[in-house]
Amino acid sequence: MSVAVRDEVREAIESGRPVVALESTLISHGLPHPDNIEVARESERLIRAEGAVPATVGVVAGTPKVGLDAAELELMATAGNIEKLSARDLPVAAAKGIHGATTVAATAHLAALAGIRLFATGGLGGVHRGARESWDVSADLAALTRTPVAVVCSGVKSILDVPATLEYLETSGVSVVGFRTLRFPGFYLADSGRPVDWSVEDEDEAARLVLALAELGLGRSGVVISNPLAEEDQLDPGMHDRALRAGIDEMERKGVRGKDVTPFLLDRFAEETKGESLRVNKKIIQGNARLAARIAVSLAGLS
Repeated sequence: MSVAVRDEVREAIESGRPVVALESTLISHGLPHPDNIEVARESERLIRAEGAVPATVGVVAGTPKVGLDAAELELMATAGNIEKLSARDLPVAAAKGIHGATTVAATAHLAALAGIRLFATGGLGGVHRGARESWDVSADLAALTRTPVAVVCSGVKSILDVPATLEYLETSGVSVVGFRTLRFPGFYLADSGRPVDWSVEDEDEAARLVLALAELGLGRSGVVISNPLAEEDQLDPGMHDRALRAGIDEMERKGVRGKDVTPFLLDRFAEETKGESLRVNKKIIQGNARLAARIAVSLAGLS
């Protein structure tokens, strides 16, 4: 089954205009209603305000779609039967004709098929704590080794093993840069405590990096552009650490594993922080959408 690309998105790609892909898992599984639909609409509005075209990605009745319309966004936000789909799940979803929200891995894959080079999300998946025993490593990381898309994110979620995730990306040959920082962000926190080797100082330099990947024969892999929150916008570090410990303890007691870990811990964060983590999550998503759009505009100018 072929990928359905919305007319507005297809025309923008064909004419060389800037386009930014957005995932749908954060709508269906990452945020509660009505925050999820509000964030989805606002992210698209911010991308348009910067001069780019938004393309939210998802699967509707088995058809992978690049560029969901208003009704399809509403479906992702409100339906109770939306599966969480990684790249490996796409053919199964197509065969079964089901609805599905795409993760970073699936979104990047479908965006690249459509010819989109910029993708904005909140936090990247990564190596889970205890992966030495569980082998629990997000498919997002493997997808970046074979998908020519630049992902603008705020690092990886602090519920993950940040040093192991960075090591995995380095070993896999995936470039990781900070946007105006040499510190790797920690999603809710501006600084995860880990450095990155390189930074880009503005949108134009980021666009030149994306272009250089293809020009140097490295265009089969992606690049991570990590965009930290301002310190004044981050979650209080003490509150963060308490919520993280409580969430991990409860997760271990309940035996939560696999793709259920991240939504479970995000829910626990929202509960432990009395909704403060939700406020921060919204800022992360919208800030990354805005930055990705600016980079896409610069990239379109270079191309």
